[in-house]
Amino acid sequence: MAGGMVLMGILVAFLPVSAAMVLHGTAQMTSNGWRAWLWRRNTDYRIFARYIVGLLAAGLLFSFIGFVPDRALVLISLGIIPFLAVLIPGRYVPQASTRYGAEVCGFLNTCMQFIAGVSGPLLDVFFVRSPMDRRAVVATKAACQTLSHAAKLVYFSYAMGGESGVEYIAMAVAVAMAIAGTTLSKFVLEKLSDHQFRRWTQGLVMVIGSVYLTQGIYVLATR
Repeated sequence: MAGGMVLMGILVAFLPVSAAMVLHGTAQMTSNGWRAWLWRRNTDYRIFARYIVGLLAAGLLFSFIGFVPDRALVLISLGIIPFLAVLIPGRYVPQASTRYGAEVCGFLNTCMQFIAGVSGPLLDVFFVRSPMDRRAVVATKAACQTLSHAAKLVYFSYAMGGESGVEYIAMAVAVAMAIAGTTLSKFVLEKLSDHQFRRWTQGLVMVIGSVYLTQGIYVLATR
């Protein structure tokens, strides 16, 4: 719950944006990839395949733009994401299970990955009214996020001239901690009801988003 947002905020405070994106992508790709493996029997692979179409379209767009955000924009974007997820009327957001919903989801979430490094709360909007249970939601989102973080890792590595800018030992530690944390979280998820899962997720991301939005505005104002 909001692990990617917390990690991104910490990394961007200590590393250049591109390096933070690479290390974050490594950890989150591992975390989501391991989660996708653990819950693979619950994954909706039709939605996953359609999500990839949107992801490729976003990757193609950004490959032409070559855009790299600064720290203030990353923090402000991190702060805005949870509020966008709440303020956008649900009737205007196609669910991932509906026609073209997964494609739109893949495009917008991958774009947000390249801007903020995180897109989890926005991704939730495309699943919140779907008929899927929490296990299917977690599994399918994990599979989608694995590819989005992989795309982010490739994009920012390329932006840095093929160099990650991150020590290999740091990447190895991030991978190990991601696997350990994801494995332990499975037991917590099993204890939560669908209602508890959605309520706690929304509350956490709103609080964290408020902190990042304040930090981003402060960084922008003190330049």
